[in-house]
Amino acid sequence: MNTRFALTTALVLAAGAAQASEDIADKYPQSELYDKPVEVIPHVFSAIGATAPPTYENSGHNNNLSFVVTSGGVVVVNGGASARLAKALHDEIKAVTDQPVKLVINENGQGHAMLGNSYWADLGVDILAHAEAIEEVEENGDFILQGMQRYNQDKAEGTRVVVPNMSFDDEYAFTLGEVEFHILHLGSAHGPGDTQVWIPQWGIVIAGDIAFHERMPPIFADTCTSCWIETFDGPFAGLGATYVIPGHGHPTNMAQVTRYTSEYLKDLRAKIGDHIDAGGDLSEAYYIDQSNWAHLDTFEELATKNAGRVFEEMEWE
Repeated sequence: MNTRFALTTALVLAAGAAQASEDIADKYPQSELYDKPVEVIPHVFSAIGATAPPTYENSGHNNNLSFVVTSGGVVVVNGGASARLAKALHDEIKAVTDQPVKLVINENGQGHAMLGNSYWADLGVDILAHAEAIEEVEENGDFILQGMQRYNQDKAEGTRVVVPNMSFDDEYAFTLGEVEFHILHLGSAHGPGDTQVWIPQWGIVIAGDIAFHERMPPIFADTCTSCWIETFDGPFAGLGATYVIPGHGHPTNMAQVTRYTSEYLKDLRAKIGDHIDAGGDLSEAYYIDQSNWAHLDTFEELATKNAGRVFEEMEWE
């Protein structure tokens, strides 16, 4: 490991708990990006978004927008929450390399992953997503766009819904330049079409929303938490990744995302299970003790919702 590699990685991995907060103001005011991209390991960059809900102030950049530079071109992970945000990311890419963007990957069908597709499509760049994520874009894209337009106001200008033109089911593997990419859907987890980008030669996974560690994992009405645990502890952990770029929050390692994803879900399910066994109802389930996780960003927004949704899931198991 060279000195620059070691130093960069140490600084980035140490940044997490100290810097990630929904209370921290925009870190890169001269750009639509919430923060300037950092080089996580050589050739892999990520613009770390706010660990907070999308707002006008953060321009909807509340997830991680990553890119990988190869001798054959650039692969971008996440289209961004708007066309303007996608352009801001592209400006940063062009400051790093003269290589063209060859592919954009949407990590799921949520707005911050796919609303910027319109910018990339207008440049003729192929866009790849899992089949279930594409279904979500087709069914809910207009609704998602309207939500972004409400909070982003003038910053939504030029954004339209563009469905990815390439799809995959389990794996899409390719080599670009000297880099071997494995685009994976390892199983049911956080939401439909969850996608991971695995680069085995460098031991890094751009994990998307299967993995959290600085903000509380959101549990949707249709999330299967037992499936999420099974996918996380099985094929995702089985990758043996050294470096993890999660969907939200700073780059880290498997121990951290395991603690705050798999272990959180297991803890919540155990407490809800005990509550159900004791004859408890939904109204009381919202208030089970989650104090061990209260330091996570978005705890106030998500803790009670998560408890209620897990109760509704486990009630029928």
